Parts: sequence; C-alpha cells; structure tokens
Amino acid sequence: MQILAVANQKGGVGKTSTTVNLGAGLALMGQRVLVVDLDPQAQAGTALGVNLSGEDQLARSLGWTLQARMQNMRINLTDIMFDRNELLEEWDSGGTLHLLACEESTMTAAQDLIHKKGYQATPVLRRMLLEVQEHFDFVVIDTPPSVSSLAATALAAADHVLTVCVPEYATLKGAVAVRGTVGYVKDRTSGECDPQYLGAVLNRSSAPSQMKSQEVSIRNGVIEAKLLPFVTDIRKDDRISNSYAYGEPAVLRFANHSPGKQYASLMNEVLTRIEQPAEKWDTPALIESGLTDE
Repeated sequence: MQILAVANQKGGVGKTSTTVNLGAGLALMGQRVLVVDLDPQAQAGTALGVNLSGEDQLARSLGWTLQARMQNMRINLTDIMFDRNELLEEWDSGGTLHLLACEESTMTAAQDLIHKKGYQATPVLRRMLLEVQEHFDFVVIDTPPSVSSLAATALAAADHVLTVCVPEYATLKGAVAVRGTVGYVKDRTSGECDPQYLGAVLNRSSAPSQMKSQEVSIRNGVIEAKLLPFVTDIRKDDRISNSYAYGEPAVLRFANHSPGKQYASLMNEVLTRIEQPAEKWDTPALIESGLTDE
C-alpha cells in the first residue's frame, strides 16, 4: 500500500480536486483506493458525493474516530468507510473506491486534541491506515491549507507527498514550506514516519500560447526552488470545478476529454516517480520568455 498526501500551506490551489481526481483515476486504472478527507472543510467528501449530517453519520466521521483512538478507544476504519464504487459502475476497471469522510466540528476537535498531545500523537493516522493496508493499493489524503497539527498528521501518515501550485506567487511559497516540513517529519516522530517528497503539480495552468509573464515566472520558480514539478500540469477547465456539484470527479465524468486525459497522464508520472529514484525523474525545462501581461 502506498500512502500519498496532497499538500500546500496556501488554500485555494486545488488540493481537493487533485486528491479526488488522483484517487478516482487510480481506481479507474484498476487500483484499490481509499481517499482520506483530513480537511475540516470536508470538500473531498462533497466531491465524492458524501456529506455527513446527523448523529448517526457523525459517528462515521474520521475526526470522531481520531479522537476515539487518541483516548484509547478502538474504532475500526473499515466500519466507518463509505463505499463509492457506484462511481465506477460504468467502467469495467476492476478497481475500488472508498472514502474516509470528515465533518468540521469533529475534525476541529481532533485537531485540538492532537495539538495538546504534541508530536507523540502525530503518527496516529499512519498507524490506523497501516491496520487496513491489506485492503488497499493506494491511499490519497486531502490536507488542510494551514500549518497545523492536522497537516503534520497528514504528512506523517504519508509515504509520499505531492504539493500543488497555481500560477500565483503566494502558492509557490506555500509549496516550498511543505517540502521543507517533509524533511523534518522523520526526526520529529523518532523515525516512525519518513515521508518522501514526490514533486509539484501545477494546477489551473494556461496553454503555452496563452501564458502571461506571471505564469512563466511561477513555472520557472517551481523549477528553481527544486520543487521537482511534474511534466504534466492540469489546465484551467470549468469542468473540473463544476464536477463538485455532481459528486463525481472530473476524471470519471470527463474521462475521455481533456480533464480525464490530463489526470491520467499525471497518474502515470506519479506511479513512475514512486518506482524510480529522483535522479531519473523527468521534469520540465526552464522557459525563456519575453512575455508581458499586455
């Protein structure tokens, strides 16, 4: 089982859309996938058609389960998972798709409890996920857009960490911070957790003919900051964001169109990087540009 976390300390970059489309796309490729919603905003659940409400459903919140585990109460993850295989019904993929959903109040309470317990609590999610490793090939974690105990818990849970940028300067800084933080996890968890940085995805990008100077600068900045960008980026496309309204990721809803093809290409790069050492990874070249924003 490979555990991937999708992170950036800046919000609004498309971490959730990247998470659910990678997860659903891997399932479409025949993998057994678990998507984990660790963001109190619970958008990954929405994107997969699950919204928790009512006491019965709150008992299936990942936030509630994290609190229980840290208070020595055992709840099996398989008991609270949501089966989203119905999203794959029209595809003969052989894959499976499940979700660990969250809700704001219970996840915020879990965050506070992790913070109070300190670094010894950081590996809690990883320990829980390893208990179900025989059921899944991939776990993809959506992380909160902040420096927080939940973000630290997500990085500690991961084998590999992807960051996401958009063509705005603020997101580059957040991505650099994530890569730096990944390097400290092993020491802060006494060697129990050792995530590896996997690269940066450029989201909501423009076609080369439509790039302005800021986007070129950001692209080059990602390379110069040694964020190891993927060759594949995800183009700006309203179909990706509009898919939230249907609870079906764009990689499934538009599998044969640009969004589906781009995420499929990105997934192939992700799988290649997992299997190869970093010195063999393909990365884009710097762009020489005299572009202006006029």
